[in-house]
Amino acid sequence: MAGRGDQFSGLTVALITPFRDGAVDEAALRRLVDWQIEAGTDCLSPCGTTGESPTLSHDEHERVIGIVCEQAAGRARVMAGTGSNNTAEAIRLTKFARKAGADGALLVAPYYNKPTQEGFYQHYRAVAEAAELPIVVYNIPGRSAKNIEPETIARMAENPLIVAVKESTGSMDQASAILSLTDLTVLSGDDSLTLPLMALGGSGAVSVAGNIVPQDLLQMIAAFNSGDLAGAQQLHHKLFPLCRNMLGLATNPIPLKAAMQMLGRDTGELRLPMTPLTECEQKTLRQTLTEYGLLSS
Repeated sequence: MAGRGDQFSGLTVALITPFRDGAVDEAALRRLVDWQIEAGTDCLSPCGTTGESPTLSHDEHERVIGIVCEQAAGRARVMAGTGSNNTAEAIRLTKFARKAGADGALLVAPYYNKPTQEGFYQHYRAVAEAAELPIVVYNIPGRSAKNIEPETIARMAENPLIVAVKESTGSMDQASAILSLTDLTVLSGDDSLTLPLMALGGSGAVSVAGNIVPQDLLQMIAAFNSGDLAGAQQLHHKLFPLCRNMLGLATNPIPLKAAMQMLGRDTGELRLPMTPLTECEQKTLRQTLTEYGLLSS
């Protein structure tokens, strides 16, 4: 279902931030951008949860956004992660993303300080009015400690620059309410729920699994949009064990980076407080990737 933020429909990949010897691996990041564009990915989202944004310095955060915008060079849209629990910092980062050439900003709900619903509303309104860039509200109460209620999102939707929601509550009732109350584009923030959410009227996903299997996700979205429900269901059931067994092993992006290392596409390096998979978890991950067909047995 088309929504106000239709430019962000389809597949957005929540990019990892590659590290090497403790620093951002800028050459590897550029290769990731090119690889995603060659796969047909519609939009790239740097500096989100998957990009380990909490452990990026302010300079690194801006540098990663700048590199992705520069390397994409209009070949794919860029939805830059610019959220913060400090409204002034979110405004600063979102203004930077606009100047860097991003098409939109992904703003996570302010975390730790647990605003009231009025606080959520005022936070997003302040960023939208100051930064003048299309905003995607990222609602993930499992990480931010509090849900942005559908009625609050409906109030936010009165601002024309708030165009979409990355729905990561895991609640189909919440998604249904947003779709009923607003004309916002709703994107799945949980890979295993992309197809169910699209059945309600969602328009795609901001995907973690897209870092390794973007073409399968693109095919599933395309099948659903063309009316091939059986084909979309078949791809959903193929993807489901990968999404559940890989991403369920540990906190994102720990298992994803381990998978990319196994596939020869990243160093697997993380920043504390993220720590690597255990040997047993690595064995399970290798088996999951093998069963999917990504690794040979």
